Amino acid sequence: MEGPGLGAGDALLILGLETSCDETAAALIKGGEIRSNVVSSQADLHARFGGVVPEVASRRHLELVVPVVREALDEAEASLEDVDTVAVTQGPGLIGALLVGLSAAKALAWGRGLPLVPVNHLHGHVASLYLEPGPLEPPFLCLLASGGHTMLVDVPEHGAFRPIGTTLDDAAGEAFDKGARLLGLGYPGGAELDRLAREGDPGAFDFPVARVPGLDFSFSGVKTALLYEVRGLDGNVDDRRADLAASYQRAIVRALVERTLEAAERTGAKRIAVVGGVAANSELRASLPDAKAPPLALCTDNAAMIASAARYVEAIQPPGYLALDAYASAV
Repeated sequence: MEGPGLGAGDALLILGLETSCDETAAALIKGGEIRSNVVSSQADLHARFGGVVPEVASRRHLELVVPVVREALDEAEASLEDVDTVAVTQGPGLIGALLVGLSAAKALAWGRGLPLVPVNHLHGHVASLYLEPGPLEPPFLCLLASGGHTMLVDVPEHGAFRPIGTTLDDAAGEAFDKGARLLGLGYPGGAELDRLAREGDPGAFDFPVARVPGLDFSFSGVKTALLYEVRGLDGNVDDRRADLAASYQRAIVRALVERTLEAAERTGAKRIAVVGGVAANSELRASLPDAKAPPLALCTDNAAMIASAARYVEAIQPPGYLALDAYASAV
């Protein structure tokens, strides 16, 4: 998971596209400055299903990608003629959703004879830290926690990272969403659970924090423990819902924080960062007060982070990118 760390993209106006899951996003950046960052969420569309339906997401991306790009250009007071490079998420993510963004990026780049930069979505999350205000310079230890991934990475330089720990089962964001569903909360569940947890007692229930070898994580046990507690209440969850949410959140956050601090001690990292959708969680932020986290708008999926990552990846000149394909799993 290494890149060349070029930084040559700082002089370029980069148009970024992100369609890895259920947000259709486009942004323009120059250096670390965000000129525009437009995100159209499909949360309401998928709420009736309790989670993202890949085929539905892909079709909605098809409808939204052009209007979102237009809005991003308008907000930046720019046109396609001003764009120097196009960047797009190549993976990992939902393959159909990724293909919509990749196809749109190819068309935009090819139509103007521009270079194209395929970006790893995980590198994008880390690169959200390189944007203004207050960009963070490597090296640092980074906790990347989202709906699809939870990992600890050593970031020695721009455009590169080395995984040193990952989840053995569920991602932290997935555990939050599944817990929210067990508690009868809305979608997206992580944010709803965070809000409800503020009204509860985190010490009301003793949920387990998994101890696994190395610097890895495991969240299947705490999810199962919540299921048993809910079943044990025999349908009388309403009076205990806030306490369950607070206790469940505390267990997940403890696992993330304890393992992150352990990794910092083992590696000698002097600075810690937290990125990804779970970085928006209020208790996680409070539990790692010295850690650098992006603004809330840059925690969830967005295109500014993809354009930011593109500054440190060598662009592909036309027509070399026309054969690019998306990939669903991390590589």
